[in-house]
Amino acid sequence: MGSAGRRDGRGAVVGAVLCVVAVLLLGGCGTQVAGPRASPSATGPIPWTVFEPSEVTGARLADGGRTVLFDAQVPSGARPCVRDFKAVLTDPVQKDLVRVQLTFSSPSGDRRSGCDKERSATARVRLPVALGSREVVVDDYVQFTAGGAKAPALRLCGKLGCTPPATGCTDASYDQALMAVDAPEHTYRDSQECDGKWLVMDFSWRTGPACGDDSAPGCSSRLGDRWFFRAEKSAWVPIVEGAAGGCRVVQRRAPAFPASLCSGLAPLSASLHPSYPPVSASPSPSPSSSGRS
Repeated sequence: MGSAGRRDGRGAVVGAVLCVVAVLLLGGCGTQVAGPRASPSATGPIPWTVFEPSEVTGARLADGGRTVLFDAQVPSGARPCVRDFKAVLTDPVQKDLVRVQLTFSSPSGDRRSGCDKERSATARVRLPVALGSREVVVDDYVQFTAGGAKAPALRLCGKLGCTPPATGCTDASYDQALMAVDAPEHTYRDSQECDGKWLVMDFSWRTGPACGDDSAPGCSSRLGDRWFFRAEKSAWVPIVEGAAGGCRVVQRRAPAFPASLCSGLAPLSASLHPSYPPVSASPSPSPSSSGRS
């Protein structure tokens, strides 16, 4: 073999050795670099996604009631954060209802966008007829009405809708009372005593696994509570909660609460209203127990 061939062979061996060293140090030969890789989501383009506003703060009429303008909170930052903010009708206008959806596109779902603040923005929708007395439902959960509002503004309705039930001894009014004490969803009213001015209500809610057969073991477990209420102009107002029987709990807070509504109350079952006293601290070991034998 000539000197050139020997030099080529030695060069190949040296190259192979260097590549082995590189594999050990950098994980292989080529373009790979040492250290953690940047993920595509951290280096690629920031995606724009369709969102609904975090809050719809107001609505008003224009064009003789044929246009509704909505004010809402949208993302904001140093760079553009919102595109195509719009209001669209989701269903044909009904006799008493208009359904609208508010949407916009934004990169705010990616932290790199810098859209970490909010600002107010306005979108409008044109109706085929004047709104009149119809209620407006936005994104399935926000309601507005012209009733009780000073034109051109619309009134933002509460959790009980645009026409809350009158306070009294009715199912709708009892539902309001349950909302006032933040009762769990799917709560059952077990009993109530009401005279129009005062109310005591027992209620309970299912716990444990979802079951189709209430008679199956473990499917009838419930928790419950008892609340006393006073009727005020706006709604039932909670006075006090208590599982004991009789009137003592409520008449401590409201001496005028009628005994006719509470004297016959039995204590709630411990299974419905269990108590969990704080666990006492474990006693320190005595010197004799920790000493040497």
